[in-house]
Amino acid sequence: MSTPTATEVKLDRFPHLYIKLDTPKGRGVFSNTPVPPGTILDICPVLLLSPAETVHHIAHTTMNHYTYNWPLRTTKNTPSSNAKTQAVVLGLGSMFNHSRSHQNVVWERDLERQVIVYRTSRWVEEGEELCISYGDRLTFEDAEERADGVQSDEDEVLDKIDLGAFS
Repeated sequence: MSTPTATEVKLDRFPHLYIKLDTPKGRGVFSNTPVPPGTILDICPVLLLSPAETVHHIAHTTMNHYTYNWPLRTTKNTPSSNAKTQAVVLGLGSMFNHSRSHQNVVWERDLERQVIVYRTSRWVEEGEELCISYGDRLTFEDAEERADGVQSDEDEVLDKIDLGAFS
């Protein structure tokens, strides 16, 4: 197998993933084997939407719940200071459910290659759901809060997210 060139992106997916259709959160991503921390689960290409597409079309559809914020670039290598658009994540990226208290997956945008890399942030047990944090501005009722009846303190949630371990 050859090494990808500058105009190619090697896509990688952990082979033991599956989608479960009947979780309290709807569909969810699971592993049928234990997964060590730092394991790449998926490298997902994204489809960038224009700001006009987002405002005039996507914002009025269910697709709006599955897009990610994406910084716009003013030049090839420099993201704009605060301009953003939306990206549709292909692959499993849009299937990871949200969790504040049981997050076990972190993700990182690769702006140049237009992909998102998903990695485990801790050991994941066989059969455990793989979850990311959607942040604090949810557009839905949080299933975990509904089940627990407890809302997490924002600082407590942020303390549990360790993005620096895989930078």
